[in-house]
Amino acid sequence: MTKEEPRRVPPPQPSPPRAPSPPDYEFSHDILEVRDPEQFKAVGDPTRSKIISLLTEKAATTSQLAEALGQPKGSIGHHLKVLEKVGLIRVVRTRQVRAITEKYYGRTARLFDFREIEDVPGVEPFFLMRLAMREAVNEYVTPEPGAGFEDISTLGHARIPADKAQEFADRVKGLAEEFRNLERVPGERVYGFIGGVYLTDLPEIPGEEQDG
Repeated sequence: MTKEEPRRVPPPQPSPPRAPSPPDYEFSHDILEVRDPEQFKAVGDPTRSKIISLLTEKAATTSQLAEALGQPKGSIGHHLKVLEKVGLIRVVRTRQVRAITEKYYGRTARLFDFREIEDVPGVEPFFLMRLAMREAVNEYVTPEPGAGFEDISTLGHARIPADKAQEFADRVKGLAEEFRNLERVPGERVYGFIGGVYLTDLPEIPGEEQDG
């Protein structure tokens, strides 16, 4: 009687990556290059920066944004006008409520490209880095015990060739894009991702002096 070998069960196949959750409106552009100094000035305001982030998920009215951000409708209406004027948001649909036409605002692009800003007049050096750090500090909330998440932040330096630094920069960019495109789950908290590779002015310690 021959002995049967146990059947090998193939390992489970990984699930295919999910497509990013789209908002409930169409973007005018996939990627919009931001080069106008007024656009930089607009996103430099903390409230307007939050509005742009919230509109990534779905279109919203002035009243909805005011309630979400805990600010007066008049203040939010002003910020929306500024963002609309510089082309970062637009009215994506309207709804008639009695005698009032409600406007729903959305982003003009899925992603705003703020790179290559060195030659943009009036934009301070390290604008993006300062903006990202300020937003992270302003938005930060200490995780509750047992929430299943432990935040992390780290800073390191490496004396490496430029091409190796670019390799890491590309990896950070890819990871940020992956994070940004994760499927959104209604009712869950919003987490932030910040990362970057940058050139420093750290000097090199000189070598030992040779005797004689």
